[in-house]
Amino acid sequence: MTAIKYKKVSEVCEIIMGQSPSSDTYNDRKEGLPFFQGKADFGKLYPTPKTYCSAPLKIANENDILMSVRAPVGDVNIANTKCCIGRGLAAIRANNDMINYKYLFYALNYKKNEIESMGTGSTFKAISKKDIESIKIPVSDIENQVKIVKALDKAQELIDKRKAQIEALDQLTQSVFLEMFGDPKLNKKNWKKQKLNDVCLRKGEYGSGSSAIPYDSGKPRYIRITDIRDDGSLNDDIVAPSNPDDYEKYRLNEGDILFARSGATVGKTYLHSEKNGYCIFAGYLIRFVPDTSKINPKFLFHFTRTQYYKQWVMNKQNTVAQPNINAKQYGEELFIICPPLELQNRFAKIVEEIEAEKELLQKSMIELQNNFNSLMQRAFKGELFNELMNTK
Repeated sequence: MTAIKYKKVSEVCEIIMGQSPSSDTYNDRKEGLPFFQGKADFGKLYPTPKTYCSAPLKIANENDILMSVRAPVGDVNIANTKCCIGRGLAAIRANNDMINYKYLFYALNYKKNEIESMGTGSTFKAISKKDIESIKIPVSDIENQVKIVKALDKAQELIDKRKAQIEALDQLTQSVFLEMFGDPKLNKKNWKKQKLNDVCLRKGEYGSGSSAIPYDSGKPRYIRITDIRDDGSLNDDIVAPSNPDDYEKYRLNEGDILFARSGATVGKTYLHSEKNGYCIFAGYLIRFVPDTSKINPKFLFHFTRTQYYKQWVMNKQNTVAQPNINAKQYGEELFIICPPLELQNRFAKIVEEIEAEKELLQKSMIELQNNFNSLMQRAFKGELFNELMNTK
């Protein structure tokens, strides 16, 4: 049996650093090769092409590992077709006689924090070809690598199925909204429309300018734009505000809704629930407090999940410097359909039932993710290699 050895990426792979072609060679007509720059759909196994290039300079082949080499550093996915890569990416091409490409993908994923720490630069972090070449990964014979991949694929498949179930519940909520209230753009049910300010207790309020510090249980959680996921939930990057004087002024209460006012995620929303604990909100967010005698907060939040709202955001944002929608624009220019409160409350009850089911699935997904992480640890510390080498 072959013992596990640690090899540099340069010993088992070829590395191709990206180079961006002239912008006049880009198109969305699918002419030429798919073109990927930085941030190539990381979080997905394969990136989805949005732009094509008719005169590529640097080419990645199918099954090459695509790694982000600048802002962010270390994220990876796999090219599922021949493609052009810009300077934000590197293609890492496995020597198939020495390393399985999917095994390489998992190994680099496992090393992400280490790779990220290699980044240097004052404006944004970046890594070089030399840095990538120096990364060490555990390597054994191809047969055992394939066994590792099968074990990890099986664990990842369970996570993906659970994610799909959660996404299906999100889609169900939006389907129920449209079934009960119709498309707000068409408003075929002729619901009354009111300004956001008119269904809230007061005008929008900007958050705290406090800096973020490490969190402990004696402080509130500090919610920033970057802490809000696309689905409106909070991520696991928990920090606290530095200024205790802001604790009460910016404290969130049940049913408060936050709107992102600036940056790439302008328009993103978050509905506060007491289950998320003691929280205050940061300055690039705007708080609106729904008047529950006029509008149900859950109804208002899910109104902001509609295509109508998303299109409003796209049409409204001021892009002189960067995308921006201020409190006055939200309050005076965003019109909300206002069905009878009884109907809104009925919708909220359905949402609560869906959310309860979603919460159970999310807990299950955390367990699956923990199991996957444990498997990764065993695989790339050599423990799983030893187990597999002792099985036939």
